[in-house]
Amino acid sequence: MMRLFALCLCVAAALPAQERMRLNLYQAQEIALRNHPRADVAILEARAAEQSPTQERANLRPVVQSHLTGAGAATQSRLGAGAINNPIIFSRVATGMTLSQMLYDWGRTRNMVDAAIERARSSSDTARFVQAEVLLGVRQAYFAALRARTVLTVARETVEARSLVADQVQALFDAKLKSGLDLSFARVNVAEAQMLLASAENDRAAADAGLSTAMGFSEPREFDLDPEPLDVSALPPEEDLSREALENRPDLSALRHQVEAARRFTDAERALLKPSFSAAASAGLVPAHVAGIRSEYGAVALNISLPILNGNLFRSRIAEAELRERAATQRLQAAANEVRRDLRVALLSLDSAAQRVRLAGELVRQSTEALELAEARYELGLSSIVELSQAQLGKTQADLQEANARFEYQLHRAIVEFHASRQPPVR
Repeated sequence: MMRLFALCLCVAAALPAQERMRLNLYQAQEIALRNHPRADVAILEARAAEQSPTQERANLRPVVQSHLTGAGAATQSRLGAGAINNPIIFSRVATGMTLSQMLYDWGRTRNMVDAAIERARSSSDTARFVQAEVLLGVRQAYFAALRARTVLTVARETVEARSLVADQVQALFDAKLKSGLDLSFARVNVAEAQMLLASAENDRAAADAGLSTAMGFSEPREFDLDPEPLDVSALPPEEDLSREALENRPDLSALRHQVEAARRFTDAERALLKPSFSAAASAGLVPAHVAGIRSEYGAVALNISLPILNGNLFRSRIAEAELRERAATQRLQAAANEVRRDLRVALLSLDSAAQRVRLAGELVRQSTEALELAEARYELGLSSIVELSQAQLGKTQADLQEANARFEYQLHRAIVEFHASRQPPVR
């Protein structure tokens, strides 16, 4: 059994470990745009929408069809039921072509083409917005992973520092210079630091899994991440950011195209009440036929279609189109209001995060001084282990708060840039 266990250990050691991927933020964003399924779906849907104008425009083009027909009928056969039509049936074999062309429909087809173009543009803008959301998700996951690594570093340093103090207290206890209570407190502090370390290691692995998903990977990966400098450059005033957002946000642009598409479609539906004009031509050969039929045929026709009664179908369609146009307009207005609100809230959160960064830096400085003083007093026998433990705890909490404050600031700045449509370009 022990030999089998040793063999398994050898095999496991021989297997290559998963290579850690070295990344910076821009590389992570590039990979996400290539790999993320949401980005692919949005692009494919936009490309599919680009085909709609061609389909609508086909109604403006002539339609040419070829035919080959063979028919056999009993002598003196006539169609007697089913529709009002020419009842005569001749036995024949014939081939020919027909051409049909819409001549004029009061702009209905042209408006349908324009509506399809606007919907295609809306889909393209939606794809750009989805890409922006993917990039924001990557930035959030990247900063979360950096924060987890910083917290892990703090946890390791805390374990080392408290273990060193515990070793010193152990030595003093062995020399009968410190009490067992001091040793117990020191060991408790080490245990707390080890619990913090275990939690930090788990959070680091979870953050890497989140970053893997944000980049579009199907399986979790491990990363070596380059730090991202803290961008403290001043942003434009809120009024300017709001104006940029309303002008440049892809989702608002998509809604504007939807409003225009709805307007064009309404105009197209109104044309249903007017007459339409079309032409048709047909020509061909009849190589085998009964007596009395010519060997070739040809005809040209002009058709005028004028709706008179159809159960108010067209008027109902027009009313529906008008209501949907109004709904699209209100949807755009509601989205614009939400963009202003989201930008305002994001700016407030960013200001608060900037204040926490400054306060956390001061807290780290003060807690470091307090810990140094507590260590010196404890070594001189002027204070108890409780005072030293409190100073160690304060220093650990200050380091954690500084790490959280820095990365929360980066996160909130990324959110502001997203809402203002000012995300840095991907290299």
